[in-house]
Amino acid sequence: MADEATRKAVSEIPLLKTNSGPRDKELWVQRLREEYLSLIKYVENNKAADNDWFRLESNKEGTRWFGKCWYIHELLKYEFDMEFDIPVTYPATAPEVAIPELDGKTAKMYRGGKICLTDHFKPLWARNVPKFGLAHLMALGLGPWLAVEIPDLIAKGIIQHKEQQNS
Repeated sequence: MADEATRKAVSEIPLLKTNSGPRDKELWVQRLREEYLSLIKYVENNKAADNDWFRLESNKEGTRWFGKCWYIHELLKYEFDMEFDIPVTYPATAPEVAIPELDGKTAKMYRGGKICLTDHFKPLWARNVPKFGLAHLMALGLGPWLAVEIPDLIAKGIIQHKEQQNS
């Protein structure tokens, strides 16, 4: 179960209404508009709560997304590139977020650096189609994954802060 802070953050993310994916050109534009509005609201809320942790942008069609995510651990910022494609069957199928530089460094990851969201996030997504969108993917998928995996990878010495790597 999500903690109270996560529940509050997610409850403030606008739900989406348009049940459309990239194959449906006209309705996809409407869905994409809803996605952007939801993401903007989530980022604004995060900044207001001093919890800013990702940047995201897309190609013109809104089918390929990329950006940066970061995790603060013991006052050190660990930053990673992230990317994902919108599945053809979206929103019925959730996107698979990849953090390529962590590929092969944790068991909770698939080939190509795709983070494992199968057990916890995907059933939640399936119950909330088409209301959940990319902001929910960040809040309930990538965010909790980073919170669990990054401290573990640091503790095991698998990843190091960039300043420590250079010394």
